[in-house]
Amino acid sequence: MGKRRFTALIVAAFLLGAAYPASAQRYQKIAQTGFQFLSVVPDARAAGLANSVNTILMGSASLFANPATMAEMENTLDLTVSLNRWFADIRHNAVSLAFRPMNGQYGTFGFSALVVDYGEVIGTVVAENEQGYVETGIITPSAMAVGVGYAKQLSDRFSVGGQVKYTRQDLGPSIIPLTDTTTTRVRNRAGVLAFDFGTRYKTGIKSLVFGMSIRNFSEEIKYARYGFQLPLVFTLGISMNILDFVTLPSVIDRFFLSIDATHYRSHPEEMRFGLEYGLLGISRLRVGYVIGSDREKFAFGFGVNKAGFAFDYSYTPFQDFQSVQRLTARFTF
Repeated sequence: MGKRRFTALIVAAFLLGAAYPASAQRYQKIAQTGFQFLSVVPDARAAGLANSVNTILMGSASLFANPATMAEMENTLDLTVSLNRWFADIRHNAVSLAFRPMNGQYGTFGFSALVVDYGEVIGTVVAENEQGYVETGIITPSAMAVGVGYAKQLSDRFSVGGQVKYTRQDLGPSIIPLTDTTTTRVRNRAGVLAFDFGTRYKTGIKSLVFGMSIRNFSEEIKYARYGFQLPLVFTLGISMNILDFVTLPSVIDRFFLSIDATHYRSHPEEMRFGLEYGLLGISRLRVGYVIGSDREKFAFGFGVNKAGFAFDYSYTPFQDFQSVQRLTARFTF
């Protein structure tokens, strides 16, 4: 009976994945949000699973996915540091810290930070000359997000969590026209408070877990003239350890399958699938797949974990763009 239930669940999930994006493509949502750095996955383990980690226990890195999963952190202290070389040599780095005192009696407290360095850009303004523009100097855009979070197990099956974060982006100065003959120089800097929420529920059917999260909820903000919203995303996810339903050699300690359905404010919906294979309690191999995205399909990664230290690496090829590699170091005490 267990194997039949497992097979039916997998078939239903993949049928949903095949049909879900097709209907979503009817409604194209383009360029409706700003602060897109908040949509970039900083953690290498999450990236190796194509970011299908809405129900996966990620320690302090849960603050970048579903804050509720931080509640079930096994250790007292968890620290992660992630390095990500994004497109065009953009540096997208992150750090997270979680503290779970008294074995979770008072919940888990967390801190997260994202820092983005876009490098140097030559500023220009339209001009009536041979080139059609004149240079205005070097611009050094940057972005950051700093948050504090909290998660708590309300019962042995149900956990909740949230995070409030201050996000800011500085695109540097620009010159805009006021009239046909006058201009003004403005500083394109904006910041706003944003909120993340999440839940995680153990179904009681073996290791099957269900969860949901809402990320980047905020009021509208604007630069000089035009307003926009943050990249709000709703996620529903399930995960399970396949070893609960099939028998594999004892050296294999985990074989997790995770599936996330995501609804975005600024682009069509996606289905994300991830598999994590564990060997001897030390090494991890990961693969992920995305349905509904025209930028990414597959993701790959591996990790090692020993004596409170973990190192994770991920590789994500993007269509029409360079591949992205991420590194994450995790310390637990």
